[in-house]
Amino acid sequence: MLAAALGCGNNYRPVVTAINPVGPAGQPTKYAVAISQPSPTGAGLVTFVDFSGDSILITASIGNSPYYLALDGSPLGSASTGYTLNNDGTINSFGITTSLLSNDVLSSSLLPSNPQPNSIFASNTNVYITEPGRGLVAQFSNQTSPPALRQELPVGANPIYIAGVSGAPRAYAISQGNGASAGTVAAIETGTNTISNTINVGVNPVYGVMTNDGRRVFIMNRGSNTASVINAQTNALDITTPSIPVGTAPLWGDLVSTRNEFVVLNAGAGAAPGSLTVVNIPLCSAVALPSNPTCDPANPIDAANFGQILATIPVGISPVVVSVLADGTKAYVANNGSTAACPTGPSGIPAAAAILPKNGCGTVTVINLQTNAVEATIPVAGHPIFLAATSGTPTGKVYVVSQETSLMTVLRTDTNTVQTYIDLQGTGQQVRVTAQ
Repeated sequence: MLAAALGCGNNYRPVVTAINPVGPAGQPTKYAVAISQPSPTGAGLVTFVDFSGDSILITASIGNSPYYLALDGSPLGSASTGYTLNNDGTINSFGITTSLLSNDVLSSSLLPSNPQPNSIFASNTNVYITEPGRGLVAQFSNQTSPPALRQELPVGANPIYIAGVSGAPRAYAISQGNGASAGTVAAIETGTNTISNTINVGVNPVYGVMTNDGRRVFIMNRGSNTASVINAQTNALDITTPSIPVGTAPLWGDLVSTRNEFVVLNAGAGAAPGSLTVVNIPLCSAVALPSNPTCDPANPIDAANFGQILATIPVGISPVVVSVLADGTKAYVANNGSTAACPTGPSGIPAAAAILPKNGCGTVTVINLQTNAVEATIPVAGHPIFLAATSGTPTGKVYVVSQETSLMTVLRTDTNTVQTYIDLQGTGQQVRVTAQ
């Protein structure tokens, strides 16, 4: 019948049309990476969450009781490697890939004798880990697999944090000393791994942040209610503005690079709400010349109004961390809240009444940095201890973890609402994003 339909003497030849192969959807390029503790003493987990789909992409086992997470490359680029500190004395390193398996997680160890490591900074070729129990910073080479301990640098009593950006010529190790007198900051030359200077700062320094261009470092002094300013180009305290008075008990900070501003999160006193201080930090540049005649674009001095307080904005009770969107439009503050318990509903999902601020559970304060005003206060699961924010289209995301629940709250930045909850299979410890 087919031959008749085609006509006499014609041979039927099927026509083949090339169709481009359809494979799996392209892998997302942005993830949230979270660490959690399924049990107090057992193996921890690292979980990758897809930014676009809010789905878990991979979960791998890491060392026992992880408590600190760092990613390399931040804030200048996308991260390629993650590092964790674990209570079993190990340091894990792993690639930022959705094909990660537990066997791919590498493990290194610090020297014995109670180093009490408490933070990690990953530079181009080295990983630096603060050891308050020894007054040292351990330098690991990340050119080996796993990273290998090369030396320990003396930096001062009770080091707590290292401020730096990947690729900068130096990083700054913050040491608290006895907590009642001035702390110090040791400059680590990342090329030679030597200490080039030790700088006195305020009382009880707890955190620091370096500008993306590596020119300034801000140290939060919780005991002095100030932020010390280090000129990283002269490797000394800033001549014109060595410190900036901020709010009560500053404990965290972040940059608003698109606006030449810096935000300082202040814990406040007792059970009173905390605050966010917005500071103007313009440096000499071609655009700063008209307002500061002494400015030379090649001269690392401050422009006019450097250190000016632009606003002090109230946040919630017991704030713990602030994160600014890369476009500089909003800041997000995790408020731990009061000590009241947070009951839960079915399957661990926070009950509606349980997550209201009046019941003592935590919140996230959303601050509009264009108006310097509170835009929203969002209840989240549990009492949050960490958050990370990332920009995106049509919406950015904010990831919030709490030590009392396995649920990580995901917020939308366009509507200031809860997008979803993601089960980390263990109580949340920290979360980072691979790109801001």
